Amino acid sequence: MNPFESLGLRHDGRALWVLDQTRLPDAEVWVDGSDPAAMVALIQRLAVRGAPLIGVAAAASLATFAHRGASATEYAAACAALRAARPTAVNLMWAMDRMKGSTDPVAEAQRIFTEDVRLCEGMAQQGAALIQDGEGILTHCNTGGLATAGIGTALGILRRAHEQGKRLHVYADETRPLLQGGRLTAWELRKLGIPSTLITDSMAALLLRDGKVQRVLVGSDRVAANGDFANKVGTYGLAVQARFHGVPFHPVAPFSTVDLACPNGAAIPIEQRDPAEVRGYGPLRWAPEAMPAWNPAFDVTPVDLVTSLVLDRGIFSPEELRAGALAKACAGAGSSPMSEGSV
Repeated sequence: MNPFESLGLRHDGRALWVLDQTRLPDAEVWVDGSDPAAMVALIQRLAVRGAPLIGVAAAASLATFAHRGASATEYAAACAALRAARPTAVNLMWAMDRMKGSTDPVAEAQRIFTEDVRLCEGMAQQGAALIQDGEGILTHCNTGGLATAGIGTALGILRRAHEQGKRLHVYADETRPLLQGGRLTAWELRKLGIPSTLITDSMAALLLRDGKVQRVLVGSDRVAANGDFANKVGTYGLAVQARFHGVPFHPVAPFSTVDLACPNGAAIPIEQRDPAEVRGYGPLRWAPEAMPAWNPAFDVTPVDLVTSLVLDRGIFSPEELRAGALAKACAGAGSSPMSEGSV
């Protein structure tokens, strides 16, 4: 395979390496993700995460497996296991379906990587035009180079606006229960030199009330055909708060996150994760070990709460989304988004 590299993924021509995101921000540790079984485990424990990146990483792992001489039976089994690693992020299914149907897995994986870089550039170009000089912007979870092969989705927009010389201040939700905002987004913002402040999730409403935030930008793990979308749990609450305070709210996604076979948010499967993640983090526990906990990884925000959806190929209002704009926008995209049931 030809070498390639992103913020959280690299291939040296022989092996695939993943930046273990569970070790950030304190340690930058690269682990081998060449074997698909290892990649399944890395995806499930969130060492590699972010809807676009897990699709790219799974494709690269599968291509490496094929390059090392996997049989057709072994390849098919690995593809199925990777596809099922996480149920909500549709990019994973999209990428595995492309790999399953490819006669050249190595070339296909490299196309998927290159396409994601290009899609990130498209989102950044579309979304940066929305950002006004001097805005305070609230984000949730992590949507930058750690979540994609390129510069990111929502955070990619902020990076591009910052590079254009626009003055902005980013407020990053810490994002309970696994603190992707505090551990990952804060790490990226510091690297990029973007003025920023970390907050707990429960502080967001006060910032909105006090006029410190002029815009909310979030990512997406699956966009239904009508514009409803799933994202890291807590996003729906931010959308409700933004609507109450009259602050524009924008999900950001590449077309590979669109699931045209999913009619609305009610049809999006929501991953339920280990309750232990709510009771503590790593070796630290702050709740009784036997305390029952509810831990959905995602929630669904209805299109009615969206100001506009930023896609790599355009910005769409709720009215346009309800009228079927996504099907038109994704038609002829080169590699179609999900067109079969993806649950």
